[in-house]
Amino acid sequence: MQLVRQKGNSSQFGHRPVRHPRGRYGVALAALLVAALGTGCGATEPEKPAKGKPGQGAEAGGAAGALANSAEKLKAAQQARIAAAKKWRLAKTPLLAPAAPKTKPEITTREGFEVEDQEELPPVFTTVPTEDKVVFLTVDDGAEKDPEFIRMMSELKIPYTAFLSDYLVRDNYPYFKEMQAAGVTLNNHTLNHRYMPGLSYEQQREEICGQQDTIQRQFGKRPTLFRPPYGNYNQDTLKAAKSCGIKAVPLWNAEAFVNRMDYREWDRDLHPGDIILTHFRGREDWKGTMPDMIRHVMKTVTDKGYAVARLEDYL
Repeated sequence: MQLVRQKGNSSQFGHRPVRHPRGRYGVALAALLVAALGTGCGATEPEKPAKGKPGQGAEAGGAAGALANSAEKLKAAQQARIAAAKKWRLAKTPLLAPAAPKTKPEITTREGFEVEDQEELPPVFTTVPTEDKVVFLTVDDGAEKDPEFIRMMSELKIPYTAFLSDYLVRDNYPYFKEMQAAGVTLNNHTLNHRYMPGLSYEQQREEICGQQDTIQRQFGKRPTLFRPPYGNYNQDTLKAAKSCGIKAVPLWNAEAFVNRMDYREWDRDLHPGDIILTHFRGREDWKGTMPDMIRHVMKTVTDKGYAVARLEDYL
């Protein structure tokens, strides 16, 4: 069996066991958006349409009214984000991610992360190819079940993806059902978080397929994404994952803690499309809570000009 060891300082990344409007109406929309989002005051009242041919004024007035309504909705949404950021004591209001790409990027295995016959197996990657200045937040295992974390992420509207291990989740499935109801995709991190290259093919398949079955039974949807524990895998791991219905294996390019960020790349920085890993952890393991961790990671991400986007929108 080929054991894939990721390039770089792996000690930094060790898991712990446990679209544009056109024409005059487009210009009007742009002006209204600036008025709505660029200031704390209400949008100025649009000028009354000039007299013209019969029907022209009504048409223009109707369009202007619709644009003003859209701008007001955008303004209200932004004000809600600002209020949520203040409530949760974020240093800055998170940036809005762009709309999901209509054409998904082609996902391939990162160089150096291949196994034999990789082209026949799910791709393993740490970054999504995109020019959008976005990153993706992923949370592993399920050990800490902090209700404040779910409320915080829901109110801030920060998307994230969860990778669950059943031995840590089974004592409180309702917590993760609440998370799922808020729009979070629940994915596979094996049944028992074992070191996969140390297991036979059949044992690995039991860990992965067993968790596929559990997630489908408990949450109603079979995952398509899998993350191996500790980020370690071999050819048997990817073969077993494929046989269980897995389509892709996202790893990570940065890891978030309550008081720092660790990076895989030599420049120790974020890049467009990077996947960020963190864990369900609390004060027993960190000097803080999951909301503390989110405050730190969002300050880092926002200061660097990035928005957090939904991983599944790009896959």
